[in-house]
Amino acid sequence: MYPRLLMSSVVAALDDTPVTLLIGPRQAGKSTLAREQLACTRALTYLTLDDAATLASAHADATGFVNSLRGPAVIDEVQRATGLFPAIKASVDRDRSPGRFLLTGSANVLMLPHLSESLAGRMEVLTLWPLAQSEIERTSPQFLDDLFAPQAPSWHGGDRRDGIIERILRGGYPEVVSRTDTRRRERWFGSYLTTILQREVRDIANVTDLAVLPRLLQFAAARAASLLNMNELARDSGIAHATLKRYLALLEATYLIQRLPAWARNTTTRLVKSPKILIVDSGLMAYLLHTTQAATLGDDPRVGSLVENFVGTELLKLAASARDRYAVSYFRTQHGNEVDFVIEDARGHVVGIEVKAAATVTARDFRGLRALAGTAGKDFMRGVVLYSGTATLPFGDGLLAAPISALWA
Repeated sequence: MYPRLLMSSVVAALDDTPVTLLIGPRQAGKSTLAREQLACTRALTYLTLDDAATLASAHADATGFVNSLRGPAVIDEVQRATGLFPAIKASVDRDRSPGRFLLTGSANVLMLPHLSESLAGRMEVLTLWPLAQSEIERTSPQFLDDLFAPQAPSWHGGDRRDGIIERILRGGYPEVVSRTDTRRRERWFGSYLTTILQREVRDIANVTDLAVLPRLLQFAAARAASLLNMNELARDSGIAHATLKRYLALLEATYLIQRLPAWARNTTTRLVKSPKILIVDSGLMAYLLHTTQAATLGDDPRVGSLVENFVGTELLKLAASARDRYAVSYFRTQHGNEVDFVIEDARGHVVGIEVKAAATVTARDFRGLRALAGTAGKDFMRGVVLYSGTATLPFGDGLLAAPISALWA
């Protein structure tokens, strides 16, 4: 069992908040954390709506279901019976003791309009992504804290390009990490997508043409780590614009894709505002692109987007489990200056991160970071080019190159 960086945040929420909602992709480890690491140690009653009888009871009488619970409880896969939320709200309004409910969901129920406000002020929401590389390596990552430290950070050693590619193809789903055979990993991804696209989607939406979703997801994977151009995607996929918008929301709600917002400030600089799209797991992205064998990649141009998507999802995982608040976005001006990722802390300080799959870095690679520095002004802390080398190299004016493996060092 892997230690989860989010555990301390979940425990803290249970100690002072009536309802804790743990959301994230199916098979990311939510049930394991809730059942084996929390329910036993905190004497929580564990119920899962994956059980047919339990689900039927929740649908038949939500109020009776909630009122029948004696003491704090875990309700796993709560998105399968969203009618429970009003009943939980009513119960919490009568008794606001902390730690009463730990809910888990493999679909983002907060994207459903009638539920997003039902537990406002009564619930803390935490996201558990697939395993971060630091969780797999059992290290304590300091990457985000180091980025914002007054003194310039320095990282050395770690994986070179081939090792990074192997990590990308494996991804972070615990079941896949435990498999060493590529074909067995491919089987898992195939079954996983079937479950998500045929069952999870039905739990939260009425979709008449489920066959469209796998095709749309492959189109999304081909555009991962790039700007989401709805007109282009509608044209290439043959899906009407209104339908496309709805289906992308479903892929995001079921944690197959993640839209990354554009970083913006009150500035005269004209910035692009379209979101960037990520596939939530690098191994899943490789499967969708049919690039599951490291030997077949070579100089494949898709390596760049695979590496960038990988770094983006690692940043999301670190931000979700950090003690301090960090927001992840990207930067692009209408003149074409771009930074792959922008990290902003609670004080408004900004760090830019550019990603390169190559093992060398030149001064030209910092062009976008210099543009970000000019736009952010005094709030700009530093700019980092992450590359597949093993040394931290200074490039002047708060700019440096660092190994990609610094993310889990």
